[in-house]
Amino acid sequence: MSEFKRVEELNIMKVIAETLNRCNDMTMMLQSVLEELLELTKLETGWVFLVNQPGDYVLAAHHGLPPALSWGKYQPMCSGDCYCLSRYRNGKLDRPVNIIECKRLNDAIQNSWGDTNGITHHATIPLGDGEDSFGVLNVASPSKENFSEEELTLLQSLGYQIGTAIRRTRLYQEEQKRAKNYEKLNELVGILGAANDLEELRDLFCAKGGDIFQWSSIGFHIKEWTGDPPPFAFAHQTEAEVREEGSLAVVPITRQQEVLGVVWISPAKGEVFRVREQEIFQALARHLSLVYESIILQEKRQELLLHEERKRLARDLHDSVNQKLFSLSLTAKGAKGMVTKYDPSLGELMDEMWLMSQKSLKEMRSLIWQLRPVGLEEGVLSAMKKYGEHLGLALHFDVERLPDWSRTMEETFWRIGQEAMNNIAKHAGINVAAIQFYETEKGVGMIVTDAGAGVEEPKSRSRQTLGLTSMKERAELLGGTFSFQSERGKGTKVSIFLPYRNE
Repeated sequence: MSEFKRVEELNIMKVIAETLNRCNDMTMMLQSVLEELLELTKLETGWVFLVNQPGDYVLAAHHGLPPALSWGKYQPMCSGDCYCLSRYRNGKLDRPVNIIECKRLNDAIQNSWGDTNGITHHATIPLGDGEDSFGVLNVASPSKENFSEEELTLLQSLGYQIGTAIRRTRLYQEEQKRAKNYEKLNELVGILGAANDLEELRDLFCAKGGDIFQWSSIGFHIKEWTGDPPPFAFAHQTEAEVREEGSLAVVPITRQQEVLGVVWISPAKGEVFRVREQEIFQALARHLSLVYESIILQEKRQELLLHEERKRLARDLHDSVNQKLFSLSLTAKGAKGMVTKYDPSLGELMDEMWLMSQKSLKEMRSLIWQLRPVGLEEGVLSAMKKYGEHLGLALHFDVERLPDWSRTMEETFWRIGQEAMNNIAKHAGINVAAIQFYETEKGVGMIVTDAGAGVEEPKSRSRQTLGLTSMKERAELLGGTFSFQSERGKGTKVSIFLPYRNE
């Protein structure tokens, strides 16, 4: 090689290197360097295929394509297979290939797609950085059917330069995308932080997550979910359609290494999640777990506030209304002795007033019991026994062993048991009842029965009494079941089952 030729090649490589370093936009960089390369090497036509995965390639840059290859928005170049791509995928393209007969050009000639401008062959140069391969560069000129060894060596050096630049640009773009993803995550987390319960968290995540990240579909499921909507809540597609795409991110919601729920995410249409995006999903999982924890803590705080409010209301009723009713009872009893000798009918009125005040006093004390269950701190069985004594009921308990229930479950059993005992005292006509507790792997059940008068079961939800509705709603609030069975003259049976939940 002459000294002049060597200097010329070094100058070409210098100019190409400068062109590659001027831009971090992949499309702009490849288009600029392709045009510069063709001008410096005095070639007329060239194109670059980037190969993302087997069978998936994109026409990333082109210059001087003849009409036969550029019609229909370059349709001949954007679909179908060819020899150079086939050799690339098979791992047989590790160096520039001197003249490959072009299948796309042959198809253009056979199908009369237009003028090829005298181009029948091209050279193919692999684009890589020595570690990874990214695609191929094809160059050609009219009537040129052979490239010299020196030309191929130069093209190989240029292919390595371009491959290195592709690697650098992709790393830059990935960092840019990473930073942008964290900006989006920060925006999404700010929105999710406003959720007051798990249902609102699910709705916000499915609605806003897809908008912010442009995910095509989202599924959200928490183990504690007890009602509508169903576990999967996809924004645009069904679960089966998402799984068929072969690109699904599964993000666990955990607490102390226990999986509480799962989020399924499918990428934007035509895209795939890559391994490097695992970092953003791990951060998303941590934030979802924190929001979940916050919601649970808020619910517990609300329960404590409600409990304190009940205690305050119970104290107020005891200190005010209850004392006034008691005073009214004493006044009516004392007034009777004073007015009877003047008018016996007034004595009868005082008797009625006294009986009414006694009944109201008893109902007030029952209400105070319900607001502040004295004895519940000693356990639900103790509270029920004391409340039964207050109502004049003899309770028979059937408990093999105390179940491992949570505070929320215990409170729910107590409230439902209260209502069931109130119904027995008011309507059954007897003062004996049985309460059974049993435990399974899935949860705890309670059955309250009596052999009293019984009632006619309501045939529709609208005809249910407030007490029955309240018991049913309390059970369903914890994902449990409630049933009421009664028959005239054959007693009543109330059954509740509450599943174990993560507290």
